[in-house]
Amino acid sequence: MQSSSRHPAGSSLTKHRRGGDFGSYGRGLPALSMATVVAIALALALVFFYAPLEAEEGFLQKIFYIHVPLAIVALCGFVIGGLLAIQHLRTRDPKWDFRSYVAIHMSLIFALGALITGSIWARGSWGHWWVWSEPTLVSFLIVFLLYATYQPLRFSIEDPERQSRYASVFAITAGAFVPLNFIAVRLSSAYLHPRVLGSASNLPGPMRLTFLVSLGAISLLFVTLCKYELAAKHTRAQVRALRRRLAGEGVELPRRGRSAAPSATTIAAGRSGA
Repeated sequence: MQSSSRHPAGSSLTKHRRGGDFGSYGRGLPALSMATVVAIALALALVFFYAPLEAEEGFLQKIFYIHVPLAIVALCGFVIGGLLAIQHLRTRDPKWDFRSYVAIHMSLIFALGALITGSIWARGSWGHWWVWSEPTLVSFLIVFLLYATYQPLRFSIEDPERQSRYASVFAITAGAFVPLNFIAVRLSSAYLHPRVLGSASNLPGPMRLTFLVSLGAISLLFVTLCKYELAAKHTRAQVRALRRRLAGEGVELPRRGRSAAPSATTIAAGRSGA
């Protein structure tokens, strides 16, 4: 009894190994990874060997099949992070904050990829790396910079519970801004940037198929990387629980520095207390 109360994270992690929330993150990863590799290989084959060259931009237009799916998946990931944050505030279960953090973290990486590929496309099409008069580009940059403050916000708060609560409020507010910003740009600006979500059905058949396969492949990549990060943090939580146990037995261990990421050990302990 004393051992259980003394090391709640360790007992919780033992429970998770038997089929709890954290242990499930690594399940199906090999199959999901293989499916992602196959989907990406198929998408690249369609991009370079099946989709026809666009009449005006030629080979340069093929970056469209990477840039646009990256942007769509990143924006959807931001919204998903907000939905997970709502669940965290509703239940006070730290695992939802954990998942929200990973979704937003991965979406930031995909958004950066979208900005880089978009700049390359703009350079080839318009002769400039960036066009400030293009509202779609600027609005996406604003969303990216907004979410770039998410991790510094978390890092500035030491108390884990207050950190997760403030981060959830941020994720919900920013997540609501994403679709509103998207709709405002579509309704108020002139058409300059390729409008994919509203006109994908107008693409020729081979281009439409290639775009949809690419979107599916990028979505699979997003899910796979999120599961990998969740599984990695689960493993790290197990290591921290072991370190806590050794420290409780009087073994000297180096202290861990502060991190913007939610503490998986705290999450495990919270689940045990629930």
